[in-house]
Amino acid sequence: MNIAVCIKQVPTRDWQPRVNDGGTWIRDRDVTFETNEPDAYALEEALRLKEKHGGSVVACSVGPERVAQVLREALARGADRAIHVEHASVEASDAFVIAGALAAAVRDERFDLVLTGLQSDDQGFAQTGVVLAERLGFAHATIIMEVQIESSTVRVKRELEGGWFQWVAMPLPAVLTIQSGINHLRYATLKGIMAAKKKEIRKVAMPAGLAARQHIVRLYAPQKVKRTELITGSPAEAAKTLVTRLRETARVI
Repeated sequence: MNIAVCIKQVPTRDWQPRVNDGGTWIRDRDVTFETNEPDAYALEEALRLKEKHGGSVVACSVGPERVAQVLREALARGADRAIHVEHASVEASDAFVIAGALAAAVRDERFDLVLTGLQSDDQGFAQTGVVLAERLGFAHATIIMEVQIESSTVRVKRELEGGWFQWVAMPLPAVLTIQSGINHLRYATLKGIMAAKKKEIRKVAMPAGLAARQHIVRLYAPQKVKRTELITGSPAEAAKTLVTRLRETARVI
């Protein structure tokens, strides 16, 4: 079972974003970065499948030189090697560009499974895994909560709305987008950190001809506006109106 795991480097969650001068993306000169949380769950699931079925796990990422940090972390947790599609300015690229770069990097590796996180913590479009499956010509399923390998097929449990789940079977190879919480994350051990220094990170060039299909026109922080509204009527009428406003307008109940 040879598995590729796509990992994205994103700004840390506790960092207060600041928009760049052009208003097209965040200012990253004073940002600390970390592994996208849903991708960490995808990596953990890949490692568990490897422990159960054998094979190898390859971490893949697209981005500038600093992306090597999250790839080293993946290697320290147990990935066997890594692929880095190096490009200086892909932070605000759309899913079409990122998926195209990943597809070019893994197409010749003959992976049985390609795992991604459900979505990224920075943009949250949840599109890269689906577009990647289309570019590779693989079957795919999203919002995965359980994975079972059965010979030449994979059976997965998908999370639906309203507490419902769906079991789906599909042929291998396949692309799966993993839901956060599917498992418990492991920490890198000292032995794993030392071993990661000797593992390969293969750098590949960004494929030519990838043009974004969407662009960020303007990025800005929402404006906070304070407003006082007096609710009139009898106590019963006012209470009913207040509950309606809290439920439908403020969405706090």
